[in-house]
Amino acid sequence: MLVAILIYEKLTALDAVGPYEALAHIPGAEVIMVAPREGAVIADTGNLALVAGGTTADIAAADALIVPGGEGKRPLLDDERLLGWIRRVHEHTRVTASVCTGALLLGAAGLLEGKRATTHWAYRDDLPKYGATPVAERVVRDGKVITAAGVSAGIELGLTVAAELFGEDAAKAAELGIEYDPKPPFGTGSPERAPAEIVGAVRELERGGA
Repeated sequence: MLVAILIYEKLTALDAVGPYEALAHIPGAEVIMVAPREGAVIADTGNLALVAGGTTADIAAADALIVPGGEGKRPLLDDERLLGWIRRVHEHTRVTASVCTGALLLGAAGLLEGKRATTHWAYRDDLPKYGATPVAERVVRDGKVITAAGVSAGIELGLTVAAELFGEDAAKAAELGIEYDPKPPFGTGSPERAPAEIVGAVRELERGGA
């Protein structure tokens, strides 16, 4: 089964790599990075590159489409060429998914209208402008659209997609294979548990110019 993960300049790398690792080693999975153009794209840190295995012109359909977030999503929110591609691939998918602020790209493509959805906590309030109902959960499914919260939730998203495409046993094996058994050292991974001053600083950093 073909899983297409969209990549683009200034994406957050783990948004794409997390689901990739959760899915890529499952027998029968063909997981490729797809970009608007050929070659490498540079992540939002400026010093890490991901290489696309195909372009949006090459891929017209997939069993699953995963859209990551990152700073580079901002100009794409008005890129009708890319948004149109997302809509067209969505017509053929069993699952259309996003990680972090990739949900805003799904929203801009019109795929979140009337749906429950999540995204990075600092952007959750942006979801209603796309007709979505924001949900403070790590992974949210509504029909065939699955959205994940910020960055690290992409691993859970990948495992959720694995269960949908390949069955629960395959997803359980993948979870064990990547030893996904997180134990956060500080317990500040959500705004509800982090100190207010840290929440404010991170919100400002995340939203900066958004």
